[in-house]
Amino acid sequence: MENELKVMIVAGEASGDMHAAKLVNALRDAVHQTSFAFFGATGPKLREAGVETVVNADGLSIVGLPEIAKALPVFLKAFSELKAAAVARDADAVILVDFPDFNLKLAKALKKQGIKVFYYISPQLWAWRKYRIRTIRKYVDLLITILPFEKDWYARHGVEHVEYVGSPLAREIHPETSKGEFCLKHSIDPEKPIVSLLPGSRHKEIVRILPIMLETASSMAEKKRDLQFVVALASTRSIKDAENVMRKAEQQFKLPKSLSLITGETFDALNASAVAAVTSGTATLETAIIGTPMAIVYKTSVLNYKLLRPLISVEHFGLVNLIAGERVAREMIQGEFTADALANELFRLLEPSENEKMREKLAETTDKLGQGGASRRAAEAVLRTLGE
Repeated sequence: MENELKVMIVAGEASGDMHAAKLVNALRDAVHQTSFAFFGATGPKLREAGVETVVNADGLSIVGLPEIAKALPVFLKAFSELKAAAVARDADAVILVDFPDFNLKLAKALKKQGIKVFYYISPQLWAWRKYRIRTIRKYVDLLITILPFEKDWYARHGVEHVEYVGSPLAREIHPETSKGEFCLKHSIDPEKPIVSLLPGSRHKEIVRILPIMLETASSMAEKKRDLQFVVALASTRSIKDAENVMRKAEQQFKLPKSLSLITGETFDALNASAVAAVTSGTATLETAIIGTPMAIVYKTSVLNYKLLRPLISVEHFGLVNLIAGERVAREMIQGEFTADALANELFRLLEPSENEKMREKLAETTDKLGQGGASRRAAEAVLRTLGE
């Protein structure tokens, strides 16, 4: 008779949902004498992987302290339901994936219930809010990191139960179609340069960032008429958000005729593009792996920026720059993120020599992410710790 492991898994954002689903599949592949009963907070990828939904995570991806405060009842309800499910089902373990503001509190609550706690994709404590390291020390049995410098950083801060597995993106990010196939599908001319615009995966990001990207596209199209633009959205994001932004933008300036709006084909769009404007986050690493020269942008509310900026203690915002240890891609954050600034940078990157130079730098940087197999190594680390 097979053993059964009852494992709760909690992911709150699109990237975490994707990595969590890969880990679930890797756990199933790693052992054949054990079956798993997975349940927890799920997005579409985890549901596709057969994880039972206790809480639907699709509505939990919120950025900004005021926004989180408004949604507090939703988070409290989700927290209560997950904690109750883990206790009622006598979970053998909980795997918390990224989403630190929620998951670190859950780690504390579940560890007190005697449940083994794993944290996959370390909170970026090296960047901001370092005080949360006390929670990691006390309530996390194994911290699984994906960035090359994290294990040493945690060791210097007294956390020894850390396993570095490499980036789950390494060797796993690739386009599904050729540039020609992508262009044919979306009626784009493959002989003319394509600019991808990635406005993020959260509602507030699209509302604040996409208008400036569209204004950039408008001004660039006036100066160079053969440019084509693609707004690439995560598959989990309703296209209605972007369409609403585009309708409002059309009342203020003329949108380029060669503007396409796509969902769920980001890697294909990047592969077909000469350059991209990318919202800071996991997408900067994905873009680097594809090899597309980029400018990194971000904008939040004035209040959020005033509250959060003093807590950030790293030199670079963009993950690709943090891993490179230098400013490979220009960052335009908050007030620096304007249509003129972004247009100037994208035009610079469209120059053949600059374009090739950045492609070489991106290749050097992504080599640091490991050689693939991160999900398998993470699964092995979880199983090894469960057996201790």
